[in-house]
Amino acid sequence: MYAQTAGAIGTLAIVFGVLGAIKDKLGLSWPVTVLVTAGALVALGYGAWRAKTAVRRLWAREPKPLKSQADTQAQQAAQAAQAVTLQADGTLAPADTGAPPHPELTAALSTAGAIGRDQIIKRDEATVTDMPTGTLYDFLVPAGRTYEDVEKRLGTVAGMFHVTRLHMTLERSRDNERRVKLLKLHEPPFSRPFPAPTRQEIETFAGIPLGHDVTGQLVGVPTFDKASLLVAGMTQMGKTTLINGLITCLLIAYGDFDLYLLDGKFCGLTRFEPIATRYESSDDPAVFWSMVRELNNLSDSRYEQIKEAVRKRQPVPSFKPVIFIVDEAADFFASGGSNEEKDQAKQIVNDTRSLVSKSLESGISTVLMTQRPSANAIPVEVRDQFLYRLCLYVASAGTAKVALGDTYFDTIAPINPALLDPDIKGQGVLFTKGRSTLIRGFNFDDKFIWDVVDEKVEGHVEEIPQDTPLRQAIELMRSKGVEFMTTPDMAPALGILEDDPAKRGKKLNELLGGPPTHKNAQGRGYRLDDLIAFAMSGP
Repeated sequence: MYAQTAGAIGTLAIVFGVLGAIKDKLGLSWPVTVLVTAGALVALGYGAWRAKTAVRRLWAREPKPLKSQADTQAQQAAQAAQAVTLQADGTLAPADTGAPPHPELTAALSTAGAIGRDQIIKRDEATVTDMPTGTLYDFLVPAGRTYEDVEKRLGTVAGMFHVTRLHMTLERSRDNERRVKLLKLHEPPFSRPFPAPTRQEIETFAGIPLGHDVTGQLVGVPTFDKASLLVAGMTQMGKTTLINGLITCLLIAYGDFDLYLLDGKFCGLTRFEPIATRYESSDDPAVFWSMVRELNNLSDSRYEQIKEAVRKRQPVPSFKPVIFIVDEAADFFASGGSNEEKDQAKQIVNDTRSLVSKSLESGISTVLMTQRPSANAIPVEVRDQFLYRLCLYVASAGTAKVALGDTYFDTIAPINPALLDPDIKGQGVLFTKGRSTLIRGFNFDDKFIWDVVDEKVEGHVEEIPQDTPLRQAIELMRSKGVEFMTTPDMAPALGILEDDPAKRGKKLNELLGGPPTHKNAQGRGYRLDDLIAFAMSGP
């Protein structure tokens, strides 16, 4: 205000100074001076306008003749032909700039920033369907936008519908980038459990199912070939139950494979001990390291076979898949206070990183589970090697980054595992190939799991030739209904009549091919599960 006032005063002073100079020069009174000056300015302005008009007329070209009505109609038709838009069926149709908008979708998406403020969702390009689980919105976004514009702002869009991000799912069209299918759940996800899938549903699924999505459809990973899985979440969130479901689905749908199990909970994976090539129940890092080195040696051997085949210009050999599953993996990376324990921990990390990153091409996949997804629970050089990530409920977004990756929340439509309901066990975020899916793992009945395991065991036994001593020993133990048989009881039945216990045991072990022995209160002998596992691990 001060500056404007000063400017006005200065302007007035200049005006009065000019008028005073004119008054003194012409010897006129003040009223006459003002009138003469004003008249002179008006006359000069009018003269300038007339001069400008005359110049423009002088230089103006002759106007073109008016177009005929036919020419005008042809031009309008050409413009109409150019103004086209994409219909719901993917064909081109004349643009309808006056089409009525869909009020709910237009308001929600424009406010969320998924479409522009001046854009609309057309009513005739949107359908709203009530489903048992929620409301399905099927619509086309305006030209110049794609489904990704909605997906990137899915959390904000959910807020516009007065629900959380967990209530919303988005599905893109495979034939039109502008088509979006948006499902808004009526109630929080998994408020009602879905029934476990049948054997037929698992067999017909395109891949390996891990659980249900929020609509009850099976969801999982396409394959475990050249891929590994990291599962993280706080204790008592359902990790072990989820992995039990995964193993069951693998036994049904994945074909023939070798299963290595390290049960850090001591009893979490016991159901699958009979069909495991190697099963260990321990929290000792040395046991974990032993299994890692065994699989690394297997991987090295397979790579040598691959290189030899390439050198001879022969087809690359195919190997039986191997899946290594570890429960409570964080316990095996912890180091003690001594220098020896610290050196061992470093070697375990290096060998594990090598297993997860370098063994995929040789058909060995790893599944690690941990209930302590902290920054130092599983070393970052190991975590970074996993293609598939699954995070159950955790306490914070920072903890979720440990499981899902440091850049997870910069991906498209992330789901924060810290917002999951901790009372719903087995619920988690599956992150594969840059996409997040909210799932809940299967909770199979024990009988269903045992039936699958028994069927798998029986299949492996049937593959053992009848005339082999190993098959005869298995049939002998089955006929007697025992799970353990001592060497003195088994040796005569297989034709070994040696009196010396040491020689008898050595001959029997050589006859069977070298399976592991077991000693208990009855003496030294063989367990049925060990013999079957040994037969399964053969070439």
